[in-house]
Amino acid sequence: MTDITASSAASAPNRERIKASLRRRQAAETRFRAFGIGSVLIAVGFVVFLFSTILHDGLPAFWQPVVTVDVFFDPEIIEVDPKPEPLEGQSAAEFQRASLDWQRQVTMVNWNRIIQNSVAREAPDVELSAREIQALIESNERYRLRDMFVVSPGLLGSTVPLELLASANVDVWLKGDIDRSLGNDRQQLPEATRILADRFYEDGRIRMAFASTLFTNTDSRNAPAEAGLLGAFIGSLYMMLIVIVLAVPIGVASAIYLEEFAPKNKITDLIEVNINNLAAVPSIVFGLLGAAVFINYFQLPLSAPLVGGLVLTLMTLPTVIIATRAALRAVPPSLRQAALGLGASKSQAVFHHVLPVTYPGILTATIIGVAQAIGETAPLLLIGMNAFVTTLPTTPLDQSTALPVQIFLWEGNENRNYFEPKTAAAIIILLAVMLVLNAIAIILRSRFERRA
Repeated sequence: MTDITASSAASAPNRERIKASLRRRQAAETRFRAFGIGSVLIAVGFVVFLFSTILHDGLPAFWQPVVTVDVFFDPEIIEVDPKPEPLEGQSAAEFQRASLDWQRQVTMVNWNRIIQNSVAREAPDVELSAREIQALIESNERYRLRDMFVVSPGLLGSTVPLELLASANVDVWLKGDIDRSLGNDRQQLPEATRILADRFYEDGRIRMAFASTLFTNTDSRNAPAEAGLLGAFIGSLYMMLIVIVLAVPIGVASAIYLEEFAPKNKITDLIEVNINNLAAVPSIVFGLLGAAVFINYFQLPLSAPLVGGLVLTLMTLPTVIIATRAALRAVPPSLRQAALGLGASKSQAVFHHVLPVTYPGILTATIIGVAQAIGETAPLLLIGMNAFVTTLPTTPLDQSTALPVQIFLWEGNENRNYFEPKTAAAIIILLAVMLVLNAIAIILRSRFERRA
């Protein structure tokens, strides 16, 4: 009895130590979970803050003010000859010469005055100078009137209700992107123009319309309200096509050879080390390489999507190779052994049995690599794709810019009040493109996995 009592007394401190140890471990686990949940919440909070800031700043840029004006095609201002018609016995060259002469007359018409008089008639009780009226309407709208008249000369002497695009400064004023309490010397618009803009907005003659110019126009300096992303989008599209055509087959073929066929020696080890190192090289280094090799040595055109695509291909290749090799290594060796045991050759075992299993991983890595490449800016700046280009690229050899570079250019524009929201809108479009690419990767991956 005495031994049992002594044993119980001796084991009591042990139980207390065990309980204390359990409490410490449970407390440590609770703290670890709390730290993990806190880290996740902080990361999600930063992501939510980032996206909410971009959406808050960028969504208003998808709407821009338009002014409804009854435009009178005044014959006293539009003093041109009747539009030439083909005459009997007249050659095609003579008719073309007559048409060009007539169009030259139309071009010389003071279309700004047509707009000024039309706007002035909308507010007869307000004294406005020509400069104050011109500050209300985007400058390039005069070309729109000219083109309308070229197509329909019968507009002469008639009045047509049109929605004319308001200027960028009017956009800033109506959206409240500039402090209205600032003095006249610090405002972007003349005082009379500001008063007229508010008046037109209140009575509905100025309304916010969807900014289709953001998707249908190229960049513009003399008419900021008409600046768009179409040229940059097409340039990015050309570059992505080049990356897909070059990086995917070369990267996948290199990975298959290194993983399945290459002998294991010092040369292949050196190649593997260099591929892993290239994946960590800053993107600006690839830009320097592209400028030195493709532009200076091969004399390829500056600011061309072809050069940009080649640079991004070099940058994407290591990612595709590493991801493809990882997918090949994940295939069970039993699959290869079974194919070889049934009499298949090495190539047949790889291409008919191993490679189809890796399609989901290869496809996902490819699209993610392309999505990463589409957002690169630094290498494109070094090959001159930050040039101001107002024409649409029809081939990969034409001068162009890209979506991330266009964002960079707009962010540095001197008219920050107007272009900061437009920059955020361009970021939204770029993120949407990248999300679409990632969604395609997920969908295709799930389909290939079901087939496998």
